[in-house]
Amino acid sequence: MSSYDIIVLGSGPGGYVTAIRASQLGFKTAIVEKESLGGVCLNWGCIPTKALIKSAQVFDYLKHAGDYGLIVKEYDKDFNAVVNRSRNVAAGMSKGVEFLMKKNKIDILSGHGKILSGKKVSVTLNDKTQEYSASNIIIATGARSRELPSLPQDGNKVIGYREAMTLPNQPKKIVVVGSGAIGIEFAYFYNAMGTEVTIIEFQDRIVPVEDEEISKQLERSFKKSGINILTNAEVTKVNTKGKGVTVTIKTAKGEEEIKTDIVLSAVGIKTNIENLGLEDVGIVIDRDKVLVNDFYQTNLPGYYAIGDITSGQALAHVASAEGILCVEKIAGQHVEALDYGNIPGCTYCFPEIASVGMTEVQAKEKGYDVKVGKFPFSASGKAQASGTSDGFVKVIFDAKYGEWLGCHMIGAGVTDMIAEAVLGRKLETTGHEVLKAVHPHPTMSEAMMEAVADAYDEVIHL
Repeated sequence: MSSYDIIVLGSGPGGYVTAIRASQLGFKTAIVEKESLGGVCLNWGCIPTKALIKSAQVFDYLKHAGDYGLIVKEYDKDFNAVVNRSRNVAAGMSKGVEFLMKKNKIDILSGHGKILSGKKVSVTLNDKTQEYSASNIIIATGARSRELPSLPQDGNKVIGYREAMTLPNQPKKIVVVGSGAIGIEFAYFYNAMGTEVTIIEFQDRIVPVEDEEISKQLERSFKKSGINILTNAEVTKVNTKGKGVTVTIKTAKGEEEIKTDIVLSAVGIKTNIENLGLEDVGIVIDRDKVLVNDFYQTNLPGYYAIGDITSGQALAHVASAEGILCVEKIAGQHVEALDYGNIPGCTYCFPEIASVGMTEVQAKEKGYDVKVGKFPFSASGKAQASGTSDGFVKVIFDAKYGEWLGCHMIGAGVTDMIAEAVLGRKLETTGHEVLKAVHPHPTMSEAMMEAVADAYDEVIHL
């Protein structure tokens, strides 16, 4: 039986990053993967969706070439070529992870992993099972699309995110149920490609985890693009008989039916904790999550869990950070627990959304006296020159001590701007320090400085 210092189950952005950091720290490391290296994120999530969205943006640019003084007489899209580009990008990234495994001398154990008592792991491939032992076992098996009883997925007419990025033909109509990041990104993609899109959201606004002003701005931008949005709406049943799908929706006005070609269920995720041997070994699970301490130790010594299967935000960058902390703690390093209040969230529709920290409502509910600043991109020279003036930057500070409580952005490229707020909050920056840090002109990032200036009644360009 082969023996390791660390075996990681799952090779997503939690697992493969954990394995690399473990190897860097001198641990003999192996990683177990039953599908493709890189997990959902690289193969069916973060990366291929961004490739689809880029194609949609380019197509959108072509539609509006005249706005930039350009004449494009003929242009069209090849839906299958767009999908193929996305798959090729994903395949290339997965090969990149394979290279990193070899470079870091990490053994890849292909097959379905299961944890056993006595710090052992079994790996089954094509009905052949091998056992391995390890001083430490880290479970990073991630999550999948959640199914609602009223919205069973058949993979054909009622689909999850996997099928949504590899449809053989572009649908004329699609209904997207759920307006979190996954639902919103696909709604943007299909609308930009020319599909008639309807979003159905159970809560009273789309992107309900975001600041209310962000939700309102995205709704305005999406409606301007022709997307139909129904909030306070619940899907009670779907009928897939015959051609297309009939979706029954319950709203305050009563029941209504929508006919569509395809329904995308984007109502959250379900953790991959079945058939892993967790119950057999005695690892404690609570409400679909593995219980861990601040450094990802389960109730059993030597068994750890990170990423979507634990209680933190189900985001790729969170899983990576958790895995790094986990193995550094195992190595005996002095590490700080992760601050889950300072995790950025990003949605890659157009306009993009990026946020970190508290919303204005949350800050007030916690008893803070707040200073709020906003700067619209309509007043930004770079945004106007780029033709991307939708959106704004909103900042929230504690009036008493100047602590940066939250930052919320909607606009072009804001996912690449949010790190300033994350770093500023990590370093306990005050509003005045951000204000006096010179930002380059003309850039979208100036809006951050101007929003802070607005909070302190020093804004120049409003």
